[in-house]
Amino acid sequence: MKHGVESVLTVADMRTCARRRLPRAIFDAIDGGAGDELTLRENRAAYERIWFRPRTAADVSQRDLATTVLGKRVSMPLLLAPCGMARITNIAGERAAARAAARAGTIFALSGAASHSPESVFAEGGDPWYQLYLTGDRDDTVALIGRVRDAGYTVLCVTVDSPVVAARERDYRNRLELPPRISPRLVAGVASRPGWTLDFVRDRVADRGVAQMRLLLWRFAQIVQELRPATFEELRWIRELWDGPLVVKGVQRGDECAELLELGADGIVVSNHGGRQLDGVRATIDILPEVVDAVDGRCEVFLDGGIQRGADVVKALALGARACLAGKAYMFGLGAFGEAGVERVLEILRVEIDRVLAFVGCPTVGSIDSSIVEVRVPRVLGRVEEGAR
Repeated sequence: MKHGVESVLTVADMRTCARRRLPRAIFDAIDGGAGDELTLRENRAAYERIWFRPRTAADVSQRDLATTVLGKRVSMPLLLAPCGMARITNIAGERAAARAAARAGTIFALSGAASHSPESVFAEGGDPWYQLYLTGDRDDTVALIGRVRDAGYTVLCVTVDSPVVAARERDYRNRLELPPRISPRLVAGVASRPGWTLDFVRDRVADRGVAQMRLLLWRFAQIVQELRPATFEELRWIRELWDGPLVVKGVQRGDECAELLELGADGIVVSNHGGRQLDGVRATIDILPEVVDAVDGRCEVFLDGGIQRGADVVKALALGARACLAGKAYMFGLGAFGEAGVERVLEILRVEIDRVLAFVGCPTVGSIDSSIVEVRVPRVLGRVEEGAR
């Protein structure tokens, strides 16, 4: 690793590095959420209500973080979540993230709003997932699924929580809008970050960083403005088209799981899009037990949202997740140091997961269960009621 990346100790440190290198509009596009960002903050705060109950006298001299995800062995229960337009943080974009994940022995999920082609990302290795947004008409979807299958993808991940474009007010204030509009404020932000701008100047695709960013935003705008809802009918139709593992991402209710299982879902990702779609929904770690109970072992359940510590991953596994997906964490790494930053984030989280396993008395991922955690229920409502009386 180089450029001081080895000195980064936590994901929070990596966020600080990304903030220093990226133009404000780009950093806020990664860091921000929808509305008042209540859900964005709650995704993190909810982990603070979960406490460990360590097992004592456990032999943890040898620990193994490996597990399987949809039948594929991974080195740890952490995957890289799909994040759109990664190239606005670093010109290597999704290809760099895919390479880092492959070297780490885990899975990268390519966004349907990616800035690199499915073929070029798959060529980086690691057997990535492909995240599908429903856009345009059914003929467009048939063509895209065929293209993804021909490229070699074996897992299709359909996102169901994005029927319309979200209102991310940080982006509006920064004039990072869809369709994009290049404002003096945005240009000034780019000019104040010469390292980021120089990378885009060197890119063969565009002559200037601003021009490259605008091109990428226009591509993203074309996708999100053609979104159509991923209804149960659409999911059944996709299941007929796709003969490999099918993952449904964006589930936030247990009472929808029976129908998802009936139509043939192999995996469910409990996700609120990192608080970037609908503000005011519960933290995913709070929703997780409801979905796990509803699924009752009939498919694999994953958690996405708020992962910044290895302890977060262990808590999610204790509450029934098969593995977790992290998005912002690696996007900070990509924005701060490129591929080396993604690699460092994965290393940080791996070490933290390993250390937590030792302390809670779990030598393997398979030995994690609900007995090692305790959920502390806030008493705020009770105090309000007492005051009202």
